[in-house]
Amino acid sequence: MKKAINVAYGMFPRAAATEEERTGFVDKEHCHDADTDDFSSTMPHSDWSKNGSMGGAGGGLGKDGGGMVRGEGEGDFDSPEQECHGELAESEKKKITEWQAGWNVTNAIQGMFIVTFPYSVYQGGYWSLFAMVFFAYITYYTGKILVYCLYDEDERGQPIRVRTSYIQIAEDVWGKAYGGKIVQAAQLIELIMTCVLYVLLCGDLLQEAFPQVALDLTSWIMLSSIFLLPCAFLQNYRAVARLSFYNTVSHACINIIIIGYCLTHIGQWHWQEVEIGIDLRQVPVALGIIVFSYTSQIFLPALEGSMQKRHRFECMLFWTHALAALFKCMFAWIGFLTFGNNTREVITNNLPDNWFRFMTNIFLFLKALLSYPLPYFAACDIVQNRFFETRKEAEDNKFTQVLGGTCYAKDGLFKDWALLIRLLVVVFTMLLGAGIPHFAILMGLVGNFTGTMLSFVWPCVFHLKLKGHTLSPATKVWEYTIIGIGIVCGGIGIITSGIQLVEALQND
Repeated sequence: MKKAINVAYGMFPRAAATEEERTGFVDKEHCHDADTDDFSSTMPHSDWSKNGSMGGAGGGLGKDGGGMVRGEGEGDFDSPEQECHGELAESEKKKITEWQAGWNVTNAIQGMFIVTFPYSVYQGGYWSLFAMVFFAYITYYTGKILVYCLYDEDERGQPIRVRTSYIQIAEDVWGKAYGGKIVQAAQLIELIMTCVLYVLLCGDLLQEAFPQVALDLTSWIMLSSIFLLPCAFLQNYRAVARLSFYNTVSHACINIIIIGYCLTHIGQWHWQEVEIGIDLRQVPVALGIIVFSYTSQIFLPALEGSMQKRHRFECMLFWTHALAALFKCMFAWIGFLTFGNNTREVITNNLPDNWFRFMTNIFLFLKALLSYPLPYFAACDIVQNRFFETRKEAEDNKFTQVLGGTCYAKDGLFKDWALLIRLLVVVFTMLLGAGIPHFAILMGLVGNFTGTMLSFVWPCVFHLKLKGHTLSPATKVWEYTIIGIGIVCGGIGIITSGIQLVEALQND
């Protein structure tokens, strides 16, 4: 596991999710005002149910008052209006609470890097603990302003959700010709590479947990991929949130085991070895561990869109990041105090070779396994929403016409060929991890660019462009500062990963 985590220091190991909202089968053209529910708790009267129409400005049910485009075999409604309301009622069942949204965000930011945090304290001392809090706030802020970019104000000054995705924000800022395509490509690369990282970690952890079994890493990767095949049947964020909850449970178990072991050695803690000064030579390593453990912006627009109460999004985002910073600081500090200057890059290697290490590796394996569905679901959904989401899009695409149009059957489940494609995505990530030499290092090299842009630079760029006329000079300076921090962190990660790749090729 040490190798797989080290090569991903500069990469965003989080991933996240679809950029189009999973809200049932509502046609976004005819039922677009369904996206205009209350975003701000200070605007409760924007709820469409209180004024008899489905939106703030404009009201009504769409350009022509019609409902969704019906596919073959779908049931009839008494009228287009009843049809749209019926589909909206069905889609509401698929929306998630702020707690379920919180599990997904926690899944993203309480990731596999937790076992490397004590080493970051070894590298950066108390400054690393400060960085854990500082970057938690920065990523909370960029996630918040990215979601702000989804909204404009109507003539009454009320926020109206006029964009549904990161891609649409980019299209409005950079134009539809290239803007959306650039962001979409970066997202897909980031998500697929994150899936591959988790596959690699699953195989690596099983190999460490069962060293007596005569299987190489490739065999363990193939074996662990079998457990990932059911991900193809995930339908919405509600199902993903359940897995994210169990991911959090496994994360808690890892903390309990390691912190429990550390507390049994409290009498030998190395208080004097925590440095107040800073070694500039070690800063890149510490930053690589900390900065890229907080990224979740890639899926926040879709996650916010799938929430039942969108005005609770900012509160959810704040508390998930605040608690993540608290637990990361506590875990890193206690872990380093226990092992002092002998702290290894992966703290599980400091544990005695007994049931402590075995149980930790097993729970880490479960955590990697349960972390896979979120980026996987996101990657599949980006492709689905690009080619298969609605009947109109299917009719305009020759490829989907060959496959029979939309990927949904009339009962709302995936068609057989759609499931096959999603299964092949799992196999594809397994083959990348097992078949390409030094793929993990290459992942880190590319991920430093895509991850930094998606989570630090582009949210601020888009916010300054779309909302710049409403921002104070101090806010503008702060956001330009974040852009600079993102560029520096991404550059450090690219250089580090590039050096690792050169060394690996030289050693072949």
